[in-house]
Amino acid sequence: MTGRMASSNTVAVVGYAQSPVRRHATSTLGAQTVETAREAIADAGLTVPDVDGFVTASMFPTAGAHAAVDGVSLVSANWLSAHLGVNPRYAAGFQGYGQLPGSVAMAVNAVASGAADYVLVHRALHNPSGRYHANPMTKAGGDQQWTVPQGYFGPLAMVALPYTEYVERYGATREAMAAVVVEARKNGARIPWSHWHGSPLTADEYLSETLLCDPICRLDCDIPVDGVACFVLTSAERARDLPNKPVYVAGYASGSPVRHRLPLHWPLDDIMEVGRETARRLCQSAGIGPTEIDLPQLYDGFSPFVYFWMESLSLCAPGEAHRMVLEGGIDSDQPDTVPVLSGGGALGNGRMHGVPQMLECYLQLSGRAGERQRPGATIGLACHSSPHFGGAVVYSAEPY
Repeated sequence: MTGRMASSNTVAVVGYAQSPVRRHATSTLGAQTVETAREAIADAGLTVPDVDGFVTASMFPTAGAHAAVDGVSLVSANWLSAHLGVNPRYAAGFQGYGQLPGSVAMAVNAVASGAADYVLVHRALHNPSGRYHANPMTKAGGDQQWTVPQGYFGPLAMVALPYTEYVERYGATREAMAAVVVEARKNGARIPWSHWHGSPLTADEYLSETLLCDPICRLDCDIPVDGVACFVLTSAERARDLPNKPVYVAGYASGSPVRHRLPLHWPLDDIMEVGRETARRLCQSAGIGPTEIDLPQLYDGFSPFVYFWMESLSLCAPGEAHRMVLEGGIDSDQPDTVPVLSGGGALGNGRMHGVPQMLECYLQLSGRAGERQRPGATIGLACHSSPHFGGAVVYSAEPY
């Protein structure tokens, strides 16, 4: 990429719907998705036949031995369009990390190219019954033969490795990470659809948790849930005739490492190197500088990701994120802070794979956040996954 993307601010989010986020829903994931999709389409001032594009990223986020069944444990774009009774002009699914940035990029490209006029983007998350990471493994082959026998497997070990590097390199404390998790839960507790609605957390509660994979504890991990979010996108021109204030997609970017590693080997330097390059691509794509982003929403599926994103995006100097949060620098209730978790994130809502970040950008920039409305927010940033295996999207309240 040599400059700002051609479609910057030409496509907008014009409506949304968010299902209740529950540990286990009382209806199937497919039924929840159909209902939520209908609500989002109506919210945008449209009818179901108006929607001619469907995009999702339907990766089933579990490391256990659970079956991936369309309409049950995941919901593809084609499944949803069929169950809404639509023969779409465009239907696609993003495969890879950074599920929502990839989906948003595909939707933007579809609208900008004329492949579809109104695109529904959805993300449906399922929490299977039983143990989420139930592991039937009796032997390890391939790359895992070198790590599993020593106990190095699964997402906790994967995240604990770079977090340990960060702690030892910069002197970060558990008290600092408590500030991150408490902030996320405080904001999530205010959101009616959140799994943690009405359930804030104290620093003492966090610090009393037993470490599961040193230095990671249970509260450093988002909780598996059932939940669905849907967003409707269309061109900036069509958006002018719809009832809600549009929020424009200003730019997006993603990245992944080029060094060969074992699948769960995430060295801190790899994360930060690719994260900084993703941030550079993002600012170039959107045609802005990092200081112009006043509503950064950082991905927090595991709490250390907040540090990694803060430093990748130059919201603070390398090694300073833990000090910044400990000093109240991300407290969304205070003036002159960086509200990176004002929407509660994954730790404050449940494992919705970047939905809280995108939704907070949409609600705040469209003026639809109600009592949580932040005055003066104009440029939002929604980050998803780890900085080196994900992506981010910049949203704007007005085209620029």
